Amino acid sequence: MEEKKRWTNHSQMSDPIHHRGLMAELPNEVGRLNDIIQGVLVHADWAEEYGLDQTKLDGSARKTLPIAERFDDVFARDPQPLHRRRPAERRSTGTCRDFALALSSILRSKTVPARVRCGFASYFFAGWEDHWVCEYWNEATRRWHLSDAQIDRMLKEKNQIKFDPADVPRDCFMPAGEAWLKCRRETVHPNAFGHGEVKGLWFVKINVVRDHYVLNGRETSDWDRWREADFSQRLIRPQELPLLDKLASDPAQDLIEVLPDWLP
Repeated sequence: MEEKKRWTNHSQMSDPIHHRGLMAELPNEVGRLNDIIQGVLVHADWAEEYGLDQTKLDGSARKTLPIAERFDDVFARDPQPLHRRRPAERRSTGTCRDFALALSSILRSKTVPARVRCGFASYFFAGWEDHWVCEYWNEATRRWHLSDAQIDRMLKEKNQIKFDPADVPRDCFMPAGEAWLKCRRETVHPNAFGHGEVKGLWFVKINVVRDHYVLNGRETSDWDRWREADFSQRLIRPQELPLLDKLASDPAQDLIEVLPDWLP
């Protein structure tokens, strides 16, 4: 259990700081925590489905914020207690990473080992879509479980999701390292993985590094700026393969600093 304690320590991004007392008051059951998070956050990409105008979202909508700042924004929009469900127009708007970070932060505050994971989900569109979830240790089952705090009733119905979002099946979410190794073994085509129109092994590489970083307390990094890479730079050089294989095989190993080669 000593190794698991590593995941009860807050990172700079997951530390709720002045909101720690509020975390202690929340229930312990992961499904209920998912419901609470859904009542204060809304995903920018699905804004229209919640009746919001995407053109009016502010700058924080697509930027992963430290959880203390995210909850500051939640209360600035609506000062009710966290467990009170807000209408969509009074929720803080973020991305899947914000949902995963919120759940990880709450669970860590309750000394439950939890960590954000970067990989790919099969339950949004055809193929495997770039996605972030929370992975938490369940003491009763003695194993890690996946929870997608973003999946509310609307998304379950729209995407015909049948599983419990508090216990996402392992064949529905694939950590980036596993995706990379499947591509390298040619058991899955790299173009099955991506973000929107950006697909292939280069994008899998992006998430391999991001998953390695997040497992070392770095939920955000320069790798989030992948859109800045020119199309001519979206490639993998042969000399990169050994390191990427290593990170994919053991993403939780001690941090290896990898700098994006498209940034000045």
